[in-house]
Amino acid sequence: MTTSIRNITIIAHVDHGKTTLIDNLMKQSGSFRENEVVDERLMDSGELEKERGITILAKPASINWKDSRINIIDTPGHRDFAAEVERVLSMADGALLLIDSAEGVMPQTKFVLAKALKQGLKPIVVINKLDKADQRADEVLNETFDLFVSLDANEEQLDFPVIYASGRSGWASNEIDGPRENLNPLLDLVIDHVKPAEFDKSKPFAMLSTLLYADSFLGRSLVGRISQGTAKANQQIKAINLDGEKVDEGRLTKIFRYEGTKKVPIEVGEAGDIVVIAGLEKANVADTICDTEVDIPIQATPIDPPTMSIKITVNSSPLAGTEGKKLTSTQIRERLVQEAQNNVGISFSENENKDSFEISGRGELMLEILLTQMRREGFEMTVSPPRVLFQKK
Repeated sequence: MTTSIRNITIIAHVDHGKTTLIDNLMKQSGSFRENEVVDERLMDSGELEKERGITILAKPASINWKDSRINIIDTPGHRDFAAEVERVLSMADGALLLIDSAEGVMPQTKFVLAKALKQGLKPIVVINKLDKADQRADEVLNETFDLFVSLDANEEQLDFPVIYASGRSGWASNEIDGPRENLNPLLDLVIDHVKPAEFDKSKPFAMLSTLLYADSFLGRSLVGRISQGTAKANQQIKAINLDGEKVDEGRLTKIFRYEGTKKVPIEVGEAGDIVVIAGLEKANVADTICDTEVDIPIQATPIDPPTMSIKITVNSSPLAGTEGKKLTSTQIRERLVQEAQNNVGISFSENENKDSFEISGRGELMLEILLTQMRREGFEMTVSPPRVLFQKK
């Protein structure tokens, strides 16, 4: 076991170098063998993520630096994926805020940073892409400070450390004109600035389920940070919802933690670490996974409500069946129910005949991503124009 654990999230606007920086952090920290072939943009795991160069699903990775484990949580930058952002920030002890040295502060930077500051995180500001010919690092730093002020950051958050970097070239420096050798200064700053959260390892095991993955071998895989106690393979566990009601019970069949981007099986997970567990079939995101004697749930961050919805029905046009293989309302319904279970930003409803389904989400991009994925999976369907949802006060 490492002596301490730091959980950090990385915040950045699209194309500000987040994924490339993570690639080089892993390479320089020894996460890969010397002769290992490593793909670029490791954190963009999905087909659509690689094509569009955006983060859609939050995902953890980890590196070992000196005597500490640093768990890195990649966060989506677009506000349509707010539900994903809010969940993963609850696992973090600190944050890296990446800002392009030429473009400066951008809209999605503001959105995710506001969520991080609200949760009390104290970001490290990384002025990235300093090797650009049109870099204006000093101006961008002033813009960043103004952004913190506009978001009502407290005094500790306003006193943020700053480091200058080129994630693509693989270096970081404490000064604009400082040495440009490697990313060690950034890793050292994370260790010095981000204080590991204190957890009681003597209490019974409990963790908040933050992410849900479907695994063909393990079944439902739940990801979260252990809030107290230790998780041991084969121990009896249960899942309780936000009201404290038991929703599932079983045996903790497998525990994994991240080494780089890979899941590595372990026998014991300790408080503070981010782990993946298997063994429960009904537990969902926002449930507390815990020892059988725990009855008080861990409170989850409230999720922003949906802002628009679409209706999906069977394709009844004359060209039905020419472009897809999954055509029936039953197939469409099962896929949408599965999406609503795995993605807390999506809500699902249906009519009495169960042949018309309404899907609600945070915005057009979130709904468009879902429809694109379904089309690639072979679904055919009819989709209505989006309808704006208004919240009742």
